[in-house]
Amino acid sequence: MQRPRCSVFIATSLDGYIARPDGTFDFLSIVERPGEDYGFAEFFASVDALVIGRNTYETALAFPEWPYAGKRCIVLTHRETASVHGEQFFAGAPSALVDQLGLTGAQRLYVDGGAVIREFLAADLIDDLTLSVVPMLLGKGIPLFGAEVPEQRLALESSKSYESGLVQNCYARPRA
Repeated sequence: MQRPRCSVFIATSLDGYIARPDGTFDFLSIVERPGEDYGFAEFFASVDALVIGRNTYETALAFPEWPYAGKRCIVLTHRETASVHGEQFFAGAPSALVDQLGLTGAQRLYVDGGAVIREFLAADLIDDLTLSVVPMLLGKGIPLFGAEVPEQRLALESSKSYESGLVQNCYARPRA
């Protein structure tokens, strides 16, 4: 069995925050342009399953439409809850989940949510990271990276700037 590829596709403020202290991410609206999704639809179509954290899950539940329709969704949480859209819940180590998903045929996982991304990075599971940097300094908020993420070397695969001011960098983890 081949381990599924674990991918991140996320936006941050210029100073590295994925959300304001209260969890809102309204600052992303400054780069919204009609018809421009910065490659997200193509990325989303390439994934078999999503692995998200409880906070990301609860945020998504509040959206008018379930944003993960048609995809297998696994929520990392220690709190039991009822499934609303067919999502599954998992409370173990990220590596065990990745192995389990690989056994079910998953080839690419979309890893989302700050805490979950940090957990996967700490477990050396992230294979590629698409980081869209929004030209905004928040000063404080929920950081993408933290002290629990060990030093890791990444290789820049591409970098693209957009008229909106967003800069998107795509990195891969060099593997031996």
